[in-house]
Amino acid sequence: MEKYSSDSLDKLSGILDYREADLLADFATRSTDGIRRFSEKGLASDYRQNFAVDVDRILHSMAYTRYIDKTQVFYLIKNDHITHRMLHVQLVSRVARTIGRFLGLNEDLIEAIAIGHDIGHPPFGHDGERILSKICTSFNIGGFHHNVQSVHFLEKVERKGRGWNLCLQTLDGILCHDGEIHNLRVEPISGKKFSDLESEIEHKKSGDPVSLIPMSLEGCVVRFSDTVSYIGRDIEDAIRLGLINRSELPQESMSRLGDTNGKIVYSLVTDILLNSSGKPYVSFSPEVSDALKLLKKFNYDRIYMNPVVKKELSKIERLFKEMFSRFLDDITEKRISSPVFKNFIDGMSDDYMAGHCPAEVIRDFIAGMTDQYFLRQSPEALRPRPISL
Repeated sequence: MEKYSSDSLDKLSGILDYREADLLADFATRSTDGIRRFSEKGLASDYRQNFAVDVDRILHSMAYTRYIDKTQVFYLIKNDHITHRMLHVQLVSRVARTIGRFLGLNEDLIEAIAIGHDIGHPPFGHDGERILSKICTSFNIGGFHHNVQSVHFLEKVERKGRGWNLCLQTLDGILCHDGEIHNLRVEPISGKKFSDLESEIEHKKSGDPVSLIPMSLEGCVVRFSDTVSYIGRDIEDAIRLGLINRSELPQESMSRLGDTNGKIVYSLVTDILLNSSGKPYVSFSPEVSDALKLLKKFNYDRIYMNPVVKKELSKIERLFKEMFSRFLDDITEKRISSPVFKNFIDGMSDDYMAGHCPAEVIRDFIAGMTDQYFLRQSPEALRPRPISL
């Protein structure tokens, strides 16, 4: 294998920086602008640019690996062709990088935010999130929010509590990605610091009203792309499972966006490009925004709240509560044979253990579980049954 001198690697890195200066739009984030909590000796001689390093670190994280068995929308349904969390984040990444390329933005930063944005999702998707949030609130450790947990995992849980020391711009984009909130336009708030990130996290956990706006256009693009990626895909999954028929889709939305996932994605991406190119914000047109808002309501009423996919939810909630209490008791009684010790606490850094009360440790352990691992920790007689459609 050919070896390169440090001078030649520095030159390669410099070429990329100069290329960015020539190619990126005025509103784009330069890789040289990346801010980390602390400097690393190894990065000083690394030829990769800042946000490319973040992409690599997220890709190689244990939490990213667990995307493979985490629910997107439909759980307990045996179908190899419905979307799971792993595919969703890849779809978000692809859509966002396509938009970013046309807008002249930093595609490495976009990719880092996109692939990391759902790292903190617990098992069983948004239903699991709501259940875990109620439990966390009852233990006075703040509400549970997957975007907050994503940042927490990458900063304080991964690598046995050492975290990945990712750039502020990456973490901020992950925190502010919320695609469930409908926006016509989002304009970034530049100049944030790590103290702002921490303040926003605390307000969110406390339930205070807080508007999470990304500090970068790249973060805004990922936020819009989250919606673009799931809205039509969830419809196709629901049709495949027989929950809805294509003919039931709202005509007002279909006439503007199309009636298949491919058409919907293309329409939304095209509209974003036409209304955001050369602008310091990311935006839909009012007409497309209204059509999308109507389609979101349809998805919520007919898919996400469909009683057919909720029929085992009470059992899942019971298991969450039972598991949280059981593992909390294991910590209190120091039962080192418990999975919470063997599969989570053992090897954790002193800083992590000193900075987290037992309930927070259990929160982090359960939030990191895949659907199947969660079920394996539960008594077989109490497990929910597969849903047949």
